[in-house]
Amino acid sequence: MCYADGRISATIEPMNSVNETRPIDAAAIGPSGNIFLVGMMGAGKTTIGKSLAGYLGKTFFDSDREIQKRTGVSIPVIFEIEGEEGFRKRETGMLRELVKLKNIVLATGGGAVLSEENRNLLRDNGTVIYLRATVDHLWKRTRNDKNRPLLQTPDPRATMSAIYSQRDLVYSEAAHIVVENGSQGSYQMTRSLAQRLMAAGSESDQADNEDS
Repeated sequence: MCYADGRISATIEPMNSVNETRPIDAAAIGPSGNIFLVGMMGAGKTTIGKSLAGYLGKTFFDSDREIQKRTGVSIPVIFEIEGEEGFRKRETGMLRELVKLKNIVLATGGGAVLSEENRNLLRDNGTVIYLRATVDHLWKRTRNDKNRPLLQTPDPRATMSAIYSQRDLVYSEAAHIVVENGSQGSYQMTRSLAQRLMAAGSESDQADNEDS
C-alpha cells in the first residue's frame, strides 16, 4: 500500500466540537490556551476532548486522526508496515506541529507520553490532563475494537493490564491535572474539568500577583 510522502502538512483541519460554547479567558489555562489530554486507550480522550472544546469555545484535534489524514491509511496499517517505532516517529512529528497552535484541545494517542520529547512538548505548550480510568473500565470500552494494534495479542485483557501498569505513573508525572474518568457522564466530566482549569488559573494568577 502506498503512503503519502510522509511530510506533515502546514494546514490542519479541525474536527467539529460539540456541546454548547462558553468562551473562557485563555489566560486561565496558560499563555497558549492549549489543553492536552493524555491517558490509556479507551480512557475517553476523544469524547471528553470534543466536549471540552465545545464547552470552552476551543478547537479540537485528535493526533491519531491527524496522522491518518496525512498518511492516508489507518493506525493499524502504519503499525503493520512501519512498526511501532515508525508510528512513534510520525506521532512526534505531528505533536511538534500541533503544539504550535493556540487555543486548542488535543487528544493524544495512548503511547504519546512514552517519549520524553513528547512529554516536554506537551507540558511546555499547554495544560496536560491525565484522564485516568480503571483497567476494567478501559477493557469494557476497547474489547470489541479491532483498531487497537497493541491489543492484537492472544490475551488482550492481560495486555491491557500490563500496559496500564507500565504507563500509569508516566501519565501522572506528565500531567498538570489528574482526573478519574469512570462513572461520570461526558458532560458532567466536562463541567468538572472546566471548573478545575479555572481554579488552577485563578491560583496561578494569585501567585503571580504575590510575586510581583
